[in-house]
Amino acid sequence: MATLSTSTASSRMPPALYALTAGAFGIGTTEFVIMGLLLQVAADLQVSIAAAGLLISGYALGVFVGAPLLTALSSRMPRKAVLVALMVVFTVGNLACALAPNYTALMIARVVTSLAHGTFFGVGAVVATGLVAPDRKASAISIMFTGLTVATLLGVPAGAWLGLHFGWRATFWAVTAIGIVATLVIAALVPADRKDQAPIAFREEMRVVARPQVLLGLLMTVFGFAGVFAVFTYIQPILTQVAGFADSAVSPILLVFGVGMIAGNLLGGRLADRGLLPALFATLATLALVLALMTFALHHQIATVLFVGLFGVAAFATVPPLQLWVLQKAQGGQNLASSLNIGAFNLGNALGAWLGGVVIVHGPGLGALGWVAALVTISGIAVALWSWRLEAPRRIAAAAATCPTL
Repeated sequence: MATLSTSTASSRMPPALYALTAGAFGIGTTEFVIMGLLLQVAADLQVSIAAAGLLISGYALGVFVGAPLLTALSSRMPRKAVLVALMVVFTVGNLACALAPNYTALMIARVVTSLAHGTFFGVGAVVATGLVAPDRKASAISIMFTGLTVATLLGVPAGAWLGLHFGWRATFWAVTAIGIVATLVIAALVPADRKDQAPIAFREEMRVVARPQVLLGLLMTVFGFAGVFAVFTYIQPILTQVAGFADSAVSPILLVFGVGMIAGNLLGGRLADRGLLPALFATLATLALVLALMTFALHHQIATVLFVGLFGVAAFATVPPLQLWVLQKAQGGQNLASSLNIGAFNLGNALGAWLGGVVIVHGPGLGALGWVAALVTISGIAVALWSWRLEAPRRIAAAAATCPTL
């Protein structure tokens, strides 16, 4: 009985990890919720829907720029202080969104809010892995990122409902409240940095990021995840124009995708804890396979719903292995490398959305997005193979060191 109790206790994740999840939920909600508010924002601020859509692009650009910028500015700060400061930036940014008198002010507020995104997830991932045993690091990352997936599943629809019934500003007031709560919870539960976690000079972190294996890890993330958004960006027209669903069916089908995201994120963490390299190849290969087979599934509605769920699982099962791979290769400069990998995910999002648009406009069209996206993800697998080959001398040396001499 004592053994069982000890095992159960050791399997529990520390409360501080769930505090990070709360922050991830708030940030994930504010990133995606604007998609459900475009019509209200456009009408209220008297801009076109296309201009309102740029509020999404502005946020993504802010994430990509903000990750290295804020990591550099905060490089000598304790990690807990960085996380609290970033949540303050996030909260103030959403407050500014709620109070924005015009489109320009709203765009500036969105960009300010986005600056905290990359560094929060980057530093948060480093802190999360430091809270658990070495064989639970990927699971810790996946639990933190569950906040992002739950935001997509629950936070975004709730925000869209608030915007529909009480105006789009009410949504940003609600996210501001989430930010206040998350800030207080992180300040209360996340432990202070240990003495062996002294801040690292930004110049040293830059040297770490310049390592070939770290750069390949970032490239792996860009290409591996670009395939996801080559399809997901255009999921509504794919479902309605190719699969033949009614507009009213899109939201319930996306709910299936959201459930798949949560399951895949947790599954990817467990697989990576058992074996990082096998999990990396397995999750990327599964994603490529699901994307390729979706091309055929779209001709049958039941198969389409099934593959949308599998798409969610496969897409987010890649996240913990990709993030942990970069963290492992960036020993001595994890803050910057981890933040840059979050930027790499967003760069992959932008690249995938652009490529999908090219395929739609110039051919072969919506129905081909699945196999084109699969080819992009396969390029991420090729980068992973390149990285694996570079490690061959180290693996051989390690094997030789463990073999008994005759």
